[in-house]
Amino acid sequence: MRYSALVAILLVWSGWASAEPGIEWQFLAANGPTQRSPIQGAVESYARKYKPTAVMVVQDGLVVATSGDISRRVNVRSVRKSFLSALFGVAIERGQIKLESTLGQLGIDDTAPSLTADEKLATVRQLLMARSGVYHPAAYETSEQKSTRPPRGAHPPGTFWYYNNWDFNALGAIYERATGSNVFDSFEKLIARPLRMQDFTTRDGTFIGDHSSLFPAYVFSMSARDLARFGLLFLNKGRWNDVSVVPSHWTAESTKAYSETDRKDRGYGYLWWTLGSGAWRGDAIFASGYGGQLIVIVPEKRLVAVQVVELNERQQGIHSATFLELVRQVSQDTAGPSPFEGR
Repeated sequence: MRYSALVAILLVWSGWASAEPGIEWQFLAANGPTQRSPIQGAVESYARKYKPTAVMVVQDGLVVATSGDISRRVNVRSVRKSFLSALFGVAIERGQIKLESTLGQLGIDDTAPSLTADEKLATVRQLLMARSGVYHPAAYETSEQKSTRPPRGAHPPGTFWYYNNWDFNALGAIYERATGSNVFDSFEKLIARPLRMQDFTTRDGTFIGDHSSLFPAYVFSMSARDLARFGLLFLNKGRWNDVSVVPSHWTAESTKAYSETDRKDRGYGYLWWTLGSGAWRGDAIFASGYGGQLIVIVPEKRLVAVQVVELNERQQGIHSATFLELVRQVSQDTAGPSPFEGR
């Protein structure tokens, strides 16, 4: 059947292009012609070569490709930061947190050597942007973060971007003090439950701290299919079944690029990474965690792609650029907003 005829048939299915999943995801083959998506072939080839734990690609609310166990929960590392960004959007809308509040005003300090007067001038907004200028040791840092951390006092607040676990962990504490709820309980109540996530419970969250700082990291274990729901929420500008879960203005504001970064063609918003339009024929955003944990959102193609990698089984992980290239290729291979066109 020709592509134009397929489109004509699909258009009579009301709401298929924007529907969110219910209790279960809807798969391409279950909702129309059984033509195999070219994206599935690309994902299978990728999975044979790189062996991720799971990959899932969603377009127009339908699952168009999977590989591996999409229900398996994996430590998603720094993807956690984009979860916190969403929670901040809700708290700010409720008046519980102000972006321009300073660390000093919020009573935030840390272990000796404690924060200086200048460091306490950093605002919530600057922490969300990873531009606090606070270079205190932090829990759950990678060896790269430790080796590249600038000296204390090297840059005034707001003047320099550095991917800083201190900022991210302190934001978790700021959120909890302001709302009276811990990060995992809030995520379950405000996001996981409305999105009907299938696997996540508050037991899948763990605080990990050490002697270096007062502020622990908030670590999430998540399945690929639940990550895809979170990505679809942001693709749909914070709405789920026509109900606002995260304010739409926050989904736009938090995913703008406020900083150039140390990684080519990548910007940084409020705990989200951004990709320039040059190679992508349109803007894209992503949440990224060490070892290949990714949620990639390509609004122009109505596409969400997710990868998780269990590092206990694949210790070297998969470089984020490798999965991003797969997503770029399948996005460009898709000529329009529908995944049904063959090559």
